[in-house]
Amino acid sequence: MAFLTNEKLTIVGAAGMIGSNMVQTALMMGLTNDICLYDVFSPEGVAEEMRQCGFGDVKITATTDAKEAFTNAKYIISSGGAPRKEGMTREDLLAGNCKIAEELGKNIHTYCPDVKQVVIIFNPADLTGLVTLLYSGLKPGQVTTLAGLDTTRLQSALAKKFGVLQSEITGCATYGGHGEQMAVFGSNVKIAGKSLTDIIGTEEFPTEEWEQMKKDVTQGGAAIIKLRGRSSFQSPSYLAVEMIRAAMGGEEFRFPAGTYVSNDKYDHIMMAMDTKFENGICTYKMPVGTPEEIAKLDASYAHLCKMRDELVTLNIVPAISEWNKVNPNL
Repeated sequence: MAFLTNEKLTIVGAAGMIGSNMVQTALMMGLTNDICLYDVFSPEGVAEEMRQCGFGDVKITATTDAKEAFTNAKYIISSGGAPRKEGMTREDLLAGNCKIAEELGKNIHTYCPDVKQVVIIFNPADLTGLVTLLYSGLKPGQVTTLAGLDTTRLQSALAKKFGVLQSEITGCATYGGHGEQMAVFGSNVKIAGKSLTDIIGTEEFPTEEWEQMKKDVTQGGAAIIKLRGRSSFQSPSYLAVEMIRAAMGGEEFRFPAGTYVSNDKYDHIMMAMDTKFENGICTYKMPVGTPEEIAKLDASYAHLCKMRDELVTLNIVPAISEWNKVNPNL
């Protein structure tokens, strides 16, 4: 098998459902011949299953030791936080998972400061990603968060509604936070070549139905919990591995990613933007939308700032004015 790279990929939280799915997906995609499974619970069972799949040209290691896991890692995907349970919002996980993110960032700073890309997918991802970036000492664009799942939920909902393939739904995007406060952008969407804005408000797709669809998209994670009795694991696993593949120089990532933003409008925050991976680094442009969509994005940013400021109150991160003392790149 030809691999994209021979550099080490470490998957954090590899003993869990998301982590184990990421391991298998990365191996099936042929990303690297050096993959390390790390978890505080032994991931050796997952490693054994992967070996028994017959991936013969790959070195698969499993460890509960942070030093072994992170040393020489060039790419990291982490799902290593507490899962969301029924009745919980992503925000309910804030304090505990951000402490885990702090430890992750410090491990990166200590053992693999030359890592190329880190993808964070444990909730609330915008905040856990921000904390990881702060304590890792990495540059903005080297730590990204899973946001594409919201866009695929919009795309799949529209595809089901109009009876077309998901590939025939183009221009989908959700921006801002990965949570119930996300901003759903529909103004650039086309359904099999036809503008969504020309369809909304017609008998085929009443405005009320579109408004309900947007609400359902923002609550897509809760819907999966009700349907399956557990939080999403296959979709976030697959999309996270697609992100790291793009960072490795593989196929371009098709959806928005969460990235560090600091400009005249949005400052010291991690949020989904119009992104792409270039030479392993995530770059972004400001989203383009209607005034109403931009207002929703502004509101999502304000919600993220409120949670970020709560981290300061909880002493998980210092005051923003002190961040560059922790990470000179911020």
